[in-house]
Amino acid sequence: MRNKKKYTFRKFINDVHLWLGLASGIILFIVCFTGTVLVFELEIKEFFAEDFIVEAQVEKQTVTSLAEELKASNGFYVTGVTLPNNENAAYTFLVKEDLKQPRGTKVLVNPYTKAIHKAEKTKADAFMFTMFKLHRWLLLDTTIGRPIVGVATIIFLILAISGIVLWFPKRVKWKTVKQGFKIKTKANWKRVNHDLHNTLGFYACIFLLVMAVTGLCWSFESYREGLGYIMGTKIFDRSSPEFLLEHNSDATTISYDEAIQLANQTLNYPGELAVTFPNQKNNYYSFRKYNDNNWSPSTSDKLFLDTTGTVLKVEYFDEKPLNQKLAAVIKPLHTGDIFGTFSKIVYFLACLIATSLPVTGTLIWWNKLKKKKKKEKTVK
Repeated sequence: MRNKKKYTFRKFINDVHLWLGLASGIILFIVCFTGTVLVFELEIKEFFAEDFIVEAQVEKQTVTSLAEELKASNGFYVTGVTLPNNENAAYTFLVKEDLKQPRGTKVLVNPYTKAIHKAEKTKADAFMFTMFKLHRWLLLDTTIGRPIVGVATIIFLILAISGIVLWFPKRVKWKTVKQGFKIKTKANWKRVNHDLHNTLGFYACIFLLVMAVTGLCWSFESYREGLGYIMGTKIFDRSSPEFLLEHNSDATTISYDEAIQLANQTLNYPGELAVTFPNQKNNYYSFRKYNDNNWSPSTSDKLFLDTTGTVLKVEYFDEKPLNQKLAAVIKPLHTGDIFGTFSKIVYFLACLIATSLPVTGTLIWWNKLKKKKKKEKTVK
């Protein structure tokens, strides 16, 4: 009579990895596949968008005159503008048809000719929005879909950690460990499938862990607040600073262009400049500048000016405490924007691998199940 095998810790980890993977496979496949597509969301939208060609000329129009043109010709309320660090690129104005609108519409303007181009939504925009809704809440109502994706993400975290544990062989020796770094392409398809799951999963696991930990910030408010409490700073802090501004009717109010000039003098380096104009809620200029020579295209410095040109506050990203820096890059860490095109390619490949893991994992289980049934028939 054969002795029953002991139920070891490794066997427990294997069972957790297997059954959680099978239970969440379809949802994780959808979330990972849509994440793969969304990595290059901006590039895909730009590729299918209508071209708006700008050719550099001798002199640019002032931002003030361009804003007035938008108001006069379309009746828009102009709330801000983004100025690229490229002579052959359009200015992107943020406009509203009604000030009660929570978000504005982007309008491209040729800074030389005053030509206006209101970008129309394309089929690519509709497709990417569908991918976004699938990724975030599975096309369900947000109150239902968001927590489902959140729970699936927690399961994904457990799968990634348990997968790392299982990647190491029972006896950790270099001879056995190094086999996990390569795929035996000349072996039978079952072995190739096992290696694709085991090896590719190991290579992608660090990036997938980062995506999962950051992704939970959108699924659960309590998680986001808890993570912010641990980090000692608020995550996704979109609040505007409050300044005690003295109203002086005799003070000279600066123009948009004068404010932009002052901003570029303070933030004296090449880069894209995003400007939010004074409004009823916040009667001051808000600037965000992205340094072309910075280590990340996603980080920016902030500047606030009152309507007389007085500097109210300057926030340099590099001077922030580490916890605030990490909180500020939660989104680019999740989407892959953190290092620009290079990190997007890495994230694309990692997401592609993640999409394949439920498939290769299910095939491994199915092959073992068939082998077990065949063995039982032989014994009988």
